[in-house]
Amino acid sequence: MTTLSHAKVAEYTHNDFSSGVPSQTRNDLERRLLRKLDLRMSLIIVLYALNFVDRANASSARLGTFEQDLHLQGNQYATILSILYVGYILMQVPANMVMHWLEKPSILIPGSMVVWGLVSTSTGITKNYTGVLLARFFLGFVEAPFYPGVLYLISGWYKRDELAVRTTLVTCGSVLAAGFGSVFASGILTGMQGKLGQAAWRWLFYIEGGATILVAICAFFILPDFPHNTKWLTPEERALAISRLAEDGTNELGKRTTIQGLRDAVCDWKVWWFSVALIIQFVALSFVIYFPTIVATLGYDTMNTLLLCAPPWVFSTIVAFVISRYSDKTQKRYVFLVASSALAGVGFIISICTMNTVARYTSVFLMAQISAAYMVIWGWINNVFAREPAKRAVAIALINGLSQTGNIIGAFVWPINWGPTYRYSYAICLAALGVSTTMFGVMYLYLRRVNEQIERDERNAKDINKLLHPVGFRYLV
Repeated sequence: MTTLSHAKVAEYTHNDFSSGVPSQTRNDLERRLLRKLDLRMSLIIVLYALNFVDRANASSARLGTFEQDLHLQGNQYATILSILYVGYILMQVPANMVMHWLEKPSILIPGSMVVWGLVSTSTGITKNYTGVLLARFFLGFVEAPFYPGVLYLISGWYKRDELAVRTTLVTCGSVLAAGFGSVFASGILTGMQGKLGQAAWRWLFYIEGGATILVAICAFFILPDFPHNTKWLTPEERALAISRLAEDGTNELGKRTTIQGLRDAVCDWKVWWFSVALIIQFVALSFVIYFPTIVATLGYDTMNTLLLCAPPWVFSTIVAFVISRYSDKTQKRYVFLVASSALAGVGFIISICTMNTVARYTSVFLMAQISAAYMVIWGWINNVFAREPAKRAVAIALINGLSQTGNIIGAFVWPINWGPTYRYSYAICLAALGVSTTMFGVMYLYLRRVNEQIERDERNAKDINKLLHPVGFRYLV
């Protein structure tokens, strides 16, 4: 954050807010501000859907002639899936540091979209393993700024007890894309084969990459920046947006520079604990990138297989909204994470134990709703690192970047020779889920103890200005 930004934030924070809105109560203006903000932020649902589609379209293409046309053998397909996450991991922290420094997510996020749309489209013209491998590698680089950037953006606008629902709102695009992207892919794979002499899977990349570019151009004019530099806010709305975060204890006025934020994040053990827990969690979530392959074990043709992929993700979206809503309302995180993880565990066990069509299709519903736990986790992470923007920007990117290592590992958890039962794959996912949930439990116990210490310090304090945390601040657990 620049010195000028510091001054502006401080000015808005310390001004008497109520004197700026004589004709309206604070609550009325706050509701209006949130409606305006939610409306613009809702575009991220579409952006994230396209992000997921461009990352996962290789899974749908596999049901066409993708592997045959590119002459893929052995583990080459798994390598194509996993190589994307190499660039994705490397660029997360630098991208969020740049976003914190420039303070222009309305330019950086759509800009990265335009580039990854071009790279995704170019995947359709590849002729061999080397070509598609390079395309997927660079796709990871240019997609990297998106998700941590979005998480950092919403954490710069919403209070701690508003974050879980908003995280779910912006993330549900990927969940819906996991389902309806397959429906869209089925139409392309069955209807575009041979058009203009091109295989249907090539059209899949052309059409979906082109859609990303078009939507990204619109996003330049819709997405906000941050409260102090978003041009379409009125002065009263700007003052309220800044002061409500300061009152919530989620913003310390950007006192730390970007480099200091990097050092703070790297030196905080909680960042590394969350990272390792999420790496293991992503191994448990590896079924997502193989979802069409898993559903194909039910024995239906390509079109019906892709159509059957949609309902589980619709169910997952509904569960995610319900759980995140109650998570914000009760200001609790871990208990809802455990509930969602337990349902997913039941799904894994069912798939291990039977090949019955109805039972296995029911199990994918239970597995798919694990996205609810994932969204609550990110609401929780934003809460834990809520106070200093520079540290939060790096912490979000570092955790999300390192956690993608789990996707690299997970790409090799589903070898074709373990099918069609994939019992070993489900067992690995079940074990990983148990370990990650336990690690999150350790963090829950630690933060609960910290909250108890904060409460004791407040009770015994002779001078509240010497407290390490603002009065009333508690970690949401």
